Amino acid sequence: MIDLHTHSTASDGSFTPANLAAHAADAGIRTFALTDHDTLAGNSEAAAEASRLGIGFLAGIELDVEWEPGECHLLGLGLDIGAPAGLVDLESLVTALRSDREERNRGIADRMRADGLDVEYAGVQALSPNGVVGRPHFARYLADRGIVRNRQQAFDRYLAKDRPYYVPRKGVSLDAAVAAIRAAGGLPILAHPLSLYVSWGHIPSILTDFRDRGVVGIEAWHPAVRVVDGKRLEALAGELGLLVTAGSDFHGEARPDRKIGRTAGRLAIDDRYLPEPLAARVAFSAS
Repeated sequence: MIDLHTHSTASDGSFTPANLAAHAADAGIRTFALTDHDTLAGNSEAAAEASRLGIGFLAGIELDVEWEPGECHLLGLGLDIGAPAGLVDLESLVTALRSDREERNRGIADRMRADGLDVEYAGVQALSPNGVVGRPHFARYLADRGIVRNRQQAFDRYLAKDRPYYVPRKGVSLDAAVAAIRAAGGLPILAHPLSLYVSWGHIPSILTDFRDRGVVGIEAWHPAVRVVDGKRLEALAGELGLLVTAGSDFHGEARPDRKIGRTAGRLAIDDRYLPEPLAARVAFSAS
């Protein structure tokens, strides 16, 4: 089993990077990637623990890319975090994204307080020890204070797209994100393509455009899609000459419905979804 889409406490997951590696090993994962939102902070810790445990590791990131009407997230997989010179452009993008994220988060808190909800942004920040606050932290804050029954209700009622306290993010340009990932030695992979919220009729032309601009693969398999959709996306990737990956988008307690190493339909992710260009980048040490 493998998993090429996971999150740690460096962004909005509930496992520290080291504990995430241990959890992956305990679950029988042979190789995993850490793809925290807009930060590289957890990669070194996760890599060290994965090496100690004798499982494969791919350094990664998940970047927000400008897109309407839905969301466009770009995974950078197989980054060379040991070569600081190649990370300059990526770190610059991360700085810009984190600034935008902070502005967005304060906007969410302001809207909530304006409607009479007892929300202190400092309390939300305290739930993210590494400082990357996202909507899951707001959901946890609301649930912990009994404003909602649970985190899922927080999203359903308040935080999901088109809900009262959803604030869109600006993101970075696709071209800048692709260039930065490539400069850092990684491969740009489009995460969960159906989140673009475009019709199936338009997806082929959009993916063709993305491919021509340097995106080399798509995450055809993701827990938010049906198995039939995963198969359809995989077939389309084959037609367009794109790599196919699969992930769980694991967040731990923040998303208890998602299990590491499992994707659409709770299917186990096997190494068919570790394409050779990525397999060549896996860091591995026998314990």
